[in-house]
Amino acid sequence: MSSALARLHPALVWRWNRTRTVLALLALLLPVMLVLALASGPVSVPTVQIVQSLLHAISVSEIHGQQDWIVRELRLPRALLAMLVGAGLAVAGAITQGVFRNPLADPGLIGVSSGAALAAVAVIVLQGSLLAGYAELTGVFALPLAAFAGGLIVTWLIYRLGTRQGQTQMAMLLLAGVAINVIAGALTGILTYMADDEQLRSMTFWSMGSLAYGQWSEIAVLALCIALPLLALPRFAALLNALLMGEAVASHLGFAVQRGKRWLIIAAAMMVGAGVAVAGMIGFIGLVVPHLLRLLMGPDHKALLPGCALLGASLLLLADTIARTWLAPADLPVGLVMAVIGGPVFLSLLLQQARRVMA
Repeated sequence: MSSALARLHPALVWRWNRTRTVLALLALLLPVMLVLALASGPVSVPTVQIVQSLLHAISVSEIHGQQDWIVRELRLPRALLAMLVGAGLAVAGAITQGVFRNPLADPGLIGVSSGAALAAVAVIVLQGSLLAGYAELTGVFALPLAAFAGGLIVTWLIYRLGTRQGQTQMAMLLLAGVAINVIAGALTGILTYMADDEQLRSMTFWSMGSLAYGQWSEIAVLALCIALPLLALPRFAALLNALLMGEAVASHLGFAVQRGKRWLIIAAAMMVGAGVAVAGMIGFIGLVVPHLLRLLMGPDHKALLPGCALLGASLLLLADTIARTWLAPADLPVGLVMAVIGGPVFLSLLLQQARRVMA
């Protein structure tokens, strides 16, 4: 940044420095949370052993001792799953809020997560009957593909219901999301009633959000579904910034608004669908993380998107560590822990925002 710009716009320089500082702190926070997650549990593992186990995992060497096995086979897959799901949900929340220009447009609140969950539950319950051919054809991709399709359909439907003559009507959007949440919940309840005991047990724990059953094969699929959108999204940051001023302004600035919004919706649905398929329903990350970072860094999506990925990964790592250790040896659903953390935080943010409005 030139000295002339610094003299003309000291506020911009201060904000840019603050944004870089926040991103640097978030980049440092993530490995700290990772080490904490790998060290915590019924069996404590020292940091030196964690580093050695990670080096062994990178070099694909044999497992050496009990602590090495605990880190590499039990805690590392779960930690990687938490990082991927947390990053995907947080970035999907930022995209959804940017596309709909509404800070309350969380994938969970407007029905995207419910649509993905409904599709995944349908595969779990009906894979032996109506969806047997689909399950055989798609194999390990059956749940992620179904959840992605369910989230994408719901996102498209909400967008169509909430848009009139190219303008997004926020009240209509949120009401449509509430209605779709109710419909998806009712259909999920019907499928739950149809499920047998084994399916019911897995669905009950899965519906509350869990990272307990993460396998390396699922992590590979999830990494593909989340890494591809994350790598492609920086090119859409300028469009998201322009959309903050309205679709008409973004069009006048030369952006292909409708095409860009379609790709953004597909990316958000892919990340939410894959996360729901692997980890179940986990709320508040897509709502709290972008809102908090906008307060810290401002609305620039060039910094907001990577910041959401870092903070979302760290936050879900922390929530899963609490879920594993709070009532050990019991393993709480991480979705419940996230609700306990996210609810008060979001309420605090709302109260702060109300004070600013009234001041």
